[in-house]
Amino acid sequence: MYRIRRGQLQVLLVHPGGPFWAKKDLGAWSIPKGEIEPNEDGLSAAKREFEEETGIKPEGEMVSLGISRHKSGKIVAAWAFAGDCDPTKIRSNFFSMEWPPRSGKPQQSPEVDRAEFFVLEAAKEKIVPGEYDLLQRLAEIQRDNIPSLTNPICGSSKQSGLSG
Repeated sequence: MYRIRRGQLQVLLVHPGGPFWAKKDLGAWSIPKGEIEPNEDGLSAAKREFEEETGIKPEGEMVSLGISRHKSGKIVAAWAFAGDCDPTKIRSNFFSMEWPPRSGKPQQSPEVDRAEFFVLEAAKEKIVPGEYDLLQRLAEIQRDNIPSLTNPICGSSKQSGLSG
């Protein structure tokens, strides 16, 4: 999800939930994303994952940002959507993991524990390094083609997002 505020592009990034990420900030945030299910195309997976991680149903024009590769080899395909919301109101799905490690104790955590809009300069410090090029592509596309969004529409039928 992206928006234009005071003439600046802002992107919605999410912070991973769970105890492993609790004290990590710089280089820990990402675009909402997840695994592609069998018989699912990339765009459908991106929309599903965005909704699962934020509680916001993405609708509207989807703009492909292409593919990026993490250092781990993970490949991320991403799309951008003009939209706006109150990031403090996101609702994420939960996952279970053993914590502390080898303790035998399962712990439930939100997949995303918070979200925030960032201008690109701040996003560069917050986002996992393998995804920053996707944000740069969004900035290039937005400068050339995408109309700016000036009115908040969170919860309306025009809600949209950024996902991979």
